[in-house]
Amino acid sequence: MLDLERLRALHSVATYGSVSAAADVLHVTTSAVSQQLAKLERETGQKLLERNGRGVRLTDAAELLVAHAERILSLVEQAQADLEAHRGSVVGQLSIAAFPTAVRGLMPAALRRLRGDHPDLRVLLREEDPMRSMPLVSRGDLDMAVVQDWNNEPLPLPEGLHKGMICHDIADVALPAGHPLAGRAAVELRELAGDTWISSSPDSICCDWLLRTLRAIDSEPRIDHMAYEFATQLALVSAGLGNTILPRLGRCDVPPDVAVVPLAEPLSRRVYALWREEAARRPAIRAAVTALRAAVPAGEAVPADGAAAVIADVPRHPAAAL
Repeated sequence: MLDLERLRALHSVATYGSVSAAADVLHVTTSAVSQQLAKLERETGQKLLERNGRGVRLTDAAELLVAHAERILSLVEQAQADLEAHRGSVVGQLSIAAFPTAVRGLMPAALRRLRGDHPDLRVLLREEDPMRSMPLVSRGDLDMAVVQDWNNEPLPLPEGLHKGMICHDIADVALPAGHPLAGRAAVELRELAGDTWISSSPDSICCDWLLRTLRAIDSEPRIDHMAYEFATQLALVSAGLGNTILPRLGRCDVPPDVAVVPLAEPLSRRVYALWREEAARRPAIRAAVTALRAAVPAGEAVPADGAAAVIADVPRHPAAAL
């Protein structure tokens, strides 16, 4: 009989490329992973790993076993989800990643609601950019991710993932108080062509979006300063060093020498929750999506229209209805 945890260890080594990386993901020591693999080799009577320089590579037998392990682990997850759905209880453990603005603007209220309504559910939260969190959900390392895209640039949804809308997050432009357009009721983005911009780090979804959005209006972006947090970006705007696009969910205390001006043609981020198809029946998924929507701050972001818009992708179970 093949041991499930040993299969999980082998699958993690295959996914992440090394024993040490698998140990990090599984939250165990490298020695523990090596012991699991050694026991699996004895169980199967096959050599599974071979030395490859400083690392290891999977043998043909291991590759065959990994293919089966993927299906086995997926079936186990489906079974767990079905059992939770049948019982109708929001229990167990739910791991969630969210981008920084959502961690600050949504998660505290959502987690407080989940703790109060479902004390038997343990939620683990980590901060991740969507480009990092989506693969983690796809691989099963996380149960859910809160991600974003923009209304003029949809986020490709990886195969096997479902999504539920949380809210629309309207974006304004933050200008130094001395900017010629700072007193306007609204501005066109093309009126700011040629200005200096402040954005998040170059590998982030927001920076990529700003570059493409400005280029779409025939304005070659001039991004001189990059900072991940909106509070830091606003401090740079306050110093007169450039403009930034400021989603309302990410708005913190705005310095007095910064003018926040709406865009004449509104831009908005769409905030989603993503989860694997195998986990869709879990009541904990439904509870988390509902709590996230309830956490949307009034006046800062626009909630999704109606509960159905939030949970439409979550299959219902008679015992798991909200």
